Amino acid sequence: MAALDHIAVSAMTLAEGVAHVEAALGLPLAGGGQHPLMGTHNRLMGLGPDYLEVIAIDPAAVAPSFPRWFDLDRFQGPPRLTTWICRADLDAAPPEAGRVLDLARGDLRWRMAVPESGILPHAGSFPALIQWQGSAHPAQRLPDSGARLTRLEIATPDPQALQRALGGFADPRVVIAAGAPAMQATFSTPHGTRLLR
Repeated sequence: MAALDHIAVSAMTLAEGVAHVEAALGLPLAGGGQHPLMGTHNRLMGLGPDYLEVIAIDPAAVAPSFPRWFDLDRFQGPPRLTTWICRADLDAAPPEAGRVLDLARGDLRWRMAVPESGILPHAGSFPALIQWQGSAHPAQRLPDSGARLTRLEIATPDPQALQRALGGFADPRVVIAAGAPAMQATFSTPHGTRLLR
């Protein structure tokens, strides 16, 4: 894993996810679109070099014949932070990261590792792996919200196993802890410190 790329909030509907994030951070989301291959859609928020994604199943899309990414087929309950996504060389990714898919939207091109089950390793605590093709990146096109991710806490039943699986990945903002699978992000915003769960 080269670097943290973005974080994702899953929701049963996109509108619910957007409302959850905007209430938590006091800032609007912008941009986004559809992922026809996965039958999902999203909205985004620029966080300087990073970004935040709200993602949900698109009710207007054709359902894929395989499990969707981020374990969205089994997602239930209120919107919540579920996934962190890291840039990686997918040719060197571990097999458990998933099969590599080529994806595109407009002039954005990327490769993504998606587990056959849709469930990321380590009880969903392992990051989804992405490899952008070319220089285009969503963070460059989004309005800067003024928010910055300052801490990402990832709870997992076996933090040592997750740390081993992450290899040499190091980001001072990312903290791995023992506990039931859960994530919490801390942001500095124009309104002060805000938490997103």
